[in-house]
Amino acid sequence: MVATAAEIRLLRCGGSRLGYRRPVFSAPSKYLLCVSGDFVKVYRTATEECVHLLQGHSNVVTGIQLNPGNHLQLYSCSVDGSIKLWDFMDGILIKTFLVGWRFLALYTSAAVQDSVFAIIPKNNSEASDTFQLVSVKLPKTTEQEVETKDLSVILEDVSQLPKCTAFGRDGEFVASVKGLHLSVYFFKKKEICRFSLSATGKKGTNNIFTCVACHPREDCIATGHKDGRIRLWRNFHHKRDYTYSSLHWHSDEVMDLAFSAEGTCLLSGGVESVLVQWRHGSESKREFLPRLGSTIEYIATSPDGALYSTSHIDNKITIIKVNLTVSAVIQGLVKGNDIKTGLLVDPQTKALVLNGKPGHLQFYSLHSDKQLYNLDIVQQEYIHQSGLKQVELVKAAFSKAGTWLATVEEYQEKEAELELQLKFWSYDEKIQSFLLNTIINMPHEDRITSLCFQHLDASENATPTLVTASKDGRFKVWLLRDDSDIYRQSTCWNCDFVGSYHSYQATNCCFSEDGSLLAVSFQETITVWESDTWDLKCTFCQPPRKIRDLCFGRLSCSKYLLGTTDDRFLCCWNLLTCELEWSASLNVIILQPDPLSEYIAAISWLTEGSNLFVFKPDEPRPSYVQKNICRGKVMWAVFVPRDVPESLSSEKQQWLNRSQLYFLTETQDLMTFSTQTTEERLASLSKQLAVEESLPVTPFYLLLGKHRQQQKEALNTDLGKVSANSLPAQDNLAVKELLHTPAHVLPPASSLCSIFINSLLTPKESKSMEEGSSEVEMASDSEKEDSEEEMESAHIIKEITNPNCTLDEIFPMLSKSQEKELKRIRKTDYSWFSAL
Repeated sequence: MVATAAEIRLLRCGGSRLGYRRPVFSAPSKYLLCVSGDFVKVYRTATEECVHLLQGHSNVVTGIQLNPGNHLQLYSCSVDGSIKLWDFMDGILIKTFLVGWRFLALYTSAAVQDSVFAIIPKNNSEASDTFQLVSVKLPKTTEQEVETKDLSVILEDVSQLPKCTAFGRDGEFVASVKGLHLSVYFFKKKEICRFSLSATGKKGTNNIFTCVACHPREDCIATGHKDGRIRLWRNFHHKRDYTYSSLHWHSDEVMDLAFSAEGTCLLSGGVESVLVQWRHGSESKREFLPRLGSTIEYIATSPDGALYSTSHIDNKITIIKVNLTVSAVIQGLVKGNDIKTGLLVDPQTKALVLNGKPGHLQFYSLHSDKQLYNLDIVQQEYIHQSGLKQVELVKAAFSKAGTWLATVEEYQEKEAELELQLKFWSYDEKIQSFLLNTIINMPHEDRITSLCFQHLDASENATPTLVTASKDGRFKVWLLRDDSDIYRQSTCWNCDFVGSYHSYQATNCCFSEDGSLLAVSFQETITVWESDTWDLKCTFCQPPRKIRDLCFGRLSCSKYLLGTTDDRFLCCWNLLTCELEWSASLNVIILQPDPLSEYIAAISWLTEGSNLFVFKPDEPRPSYVQKNICRGKVMWAVFVPRDVPESLSSEKQQWLNRSQLYFLTETQDLMTFSTQTTEERLASLSKQLAVEESLPVTPFYLLLGKHRQQQKEALNTDLGKVSANSLPAQDNLAVKELLHTPAHVLPPASSLCSIFINSLLTPKESKSMEEGSSEVEMASDSEKEDSEEEMESAHIIKEITNPNCTLDEIFPMLSKSQEKELKRIRKTDYSWFSAL
């Protein structure tokens, strides 16, 4: 079926925050469940593989908790106003509770299994700044979707952050912190005790609360503060007799606290990227797990006490053993406030490449929503200190085949000289990564504004070429040269040509599709150079405004050169006639050509939002227009080639056949355009998540599998004649369903016994055939020899040649009453069993 133009959808394609809320371990700590945008992801803790995607919410999921009545089920809440109950082991939605309130956090209590607790805005609006903790009654019905409005307020004026509210021992009380106040609500007495601290201590400490945790076995509350202190509150049942002790190690605010399953340890984390383990009762004994990479936002502990997890601001979850050793790392798309390299595509892996953690390039798989690996570019230890200037990775570019990578680093103190480094990296097939080949210090006297590789096919015997443009008014051409000597074979990059135009700043550069022409913009002028001789061929200087972006046309439109200007113009020049072909008044902030087709995407920005225009340079009329693709600015965009091209015939959809457009917004949302719905994309993705059914075939498996297949075929050949007289050899549907259906959804065993026994009985028709054949054989034998001796000899031969005797040959015939009872059982309707 050919999709219509109206079916092109704007989708969030992954990269959502894994650490947006505290993750949850399953009871045996085999799985880790975490929120990711509109979904809940189920990861296997041993292999880091995502085994299930729980999809059903229409907005961001804001909380998850295990069902205290069934540890194989999970509650989730969302801003869409619903609470859903999942069977996360099978990835099945069990029930949906429609409440109608915007949920911001979710809690459960073992003492109250028919209710959940949540934080909601007081007036149920997005702009609300007052929040309350409520209890939501969940009705027990057989319907899959049920509406409930039974809410009761527990605490008023609480923090919206989930880490600021915690339930105490056996659900007897709930503690909540906000600002300088600690509130404790006791469910049995229905009383509230409030405790306050001064804004600053005697030594100038900052006493503002940041998080809270409750001991699972004792009446003890742990609170974290802005100054890095941890307070342990006891005897808080009375407003006057309460006591607290202080622990201090963190240099900045305590981001989160968590007690172990038995309460023997208290875990804390903050901006130092260090997990601190305090022994309960002897807090002076501390253990540390340092260098976790970035600020710790949340800490979670498994119910069996075997594992911990830390969620970080760089979209990473670290799974840690109780001896404080890292067991696994689940890394999503690292999102930063300033992505200077833009969005790139690695030709080798088809991965999205952009700035990752400081000084690194991250290679992110759009297919599996998972980071493949990090490439350390700066190769320096990052120091977490506010105000400290660090070396920054600002530019990157890949060659057409992905065999070379060029990066640019900058470092500058307030008034010191600028330091630049241009690095060339070669791809190594053995290690499947990039190795540093050449370092060039100060390739230009000022900042590098653009760099690009010459487009060369792998079949061409040409020298790899890179061009860099700089604010110093020059562009430089770098070539790969042979640097071998008698000791080793090596290559390095050298500067081959330096070009300029009237000392103007060089702002952009790009090669044509065949690599024969180079376009370099110098402020308001575009220059076109021949790549063989580096001769200036022509210039374009209209309209008189600074050039913002440049790109050549592709395939049949390769004779066109397009540029955008600061005065909101999109211009198209014909390189054959050296004339302006057409121009449009459009404030284009991103101009991105599709490398596999003639289409070019232009994203414009107005005060209302960003708009997308897809067009061919030879046709000024856009092929596709999409208004308001996001509220703010689109920061970066890139076309990613498809593994399998699509065949969309509609004119408005043909630009999606060969490649797919991805863009990154101001709010760090990674979006894309697709003709598939979210459900279709998840259905195709869920097939890849069946890890056990798609394991790679190893040589050992091939040998063992072939041997077992031969054994099975030989056994079937030997038993071919006997199969008609033996028990049914074909797969029985009832038995298969019985063995493969999860135990917790099966009916009682008493009702299944008769079905199981009946499925093993031999049909009566085969029984009569067996009796007839044996009678014919006995009659023929009696005509030759004595009947008794032949019967005995035939019995002995049958035992030797046919060890698998049938039931009729072993057991005596059934009586008439027994046959009637079997017929009654067979006529019983068990059709409900096939629906399981």
